[in-house]
Amino acid sequence: LPRGSFTLESLLIKNGGLVPRFSIGLTDNLSFGVSFGIQNIIGDEKPTVNKTTPEWQIKYRVFDESQKMPALVYGLDTQGRGNYTDTLITPRDTLTLNRYDQKAWGVYMVMSKNWNFLGNLGLHAGISKSLSENDDEDKDINVFFGFDKELNRSFSLLVEYDAALNDNLMDDYALNEITFGKGKGYLNAGIRWAMSPNLMLEINFNDINQNTEEEYTNREVKVMYSESF
Repeated sequence: LPRGSFTLESLLIKNGGLVPRFSIGLTDNLSFGVSFGIQNIIGDEKPTVNKTTPEWQIKYRVFDESQKMPALVYGLDTQGRGNYTDTLITPRDTLTLNRYDQKAWGVYMVMSKNWNFLGNLGLHAGISKSLSENDDEDKDINVFFGFDKELNRSFSLLVEYDAALNDNLMDDYALNEITFGKGKGYLNAGIRWAMSPNLMLEINFNDINQNTEEEYTNREVKVMYSESF
């Protein structure tokens, strides 16, 4: 985010959940964010929080993009996707998991490059290492990549693939049994609509490649409002 600007996001997820996020640009190269997940906020079940403490996001752009070189960003993101599970009771054992359905990136590094190709085309690739979601003993370094393409002045297409290399361990309590990944990674896509200079609406389709046991692709809606001060 540019210095002196902020973004408010509201992500509507499955099971009537809501993940609000607030991000602020401290300098032109450094931004800070905080998020907090609530489950069953919509519906007739008792609302619950993912965790009693918020999740954090820090981004620092080390190098600006140039004609020949991509931009380089270091960051921290502890916000995973989906529900948060602290313990799970199975017929054989009580498992301590302390993780999201799709693990957060943790510490990460991303390179991005943009071109003008009938509107902006951005390519992005990165690596990450989870810091806290390692109770399943799968502590591998993860990789991910994606692209965004402007369709016109209002709409953009977003596609990403998260290899989830830190979520493909098949051991005694088979991860399939608890609806975590099968080891294929997560293919996600979305459409972003810039409704005004300050307001954007995003519709996301997650796990298109059916990495979990869910029958249908997971749909989410995100609303983003940005402002300067």
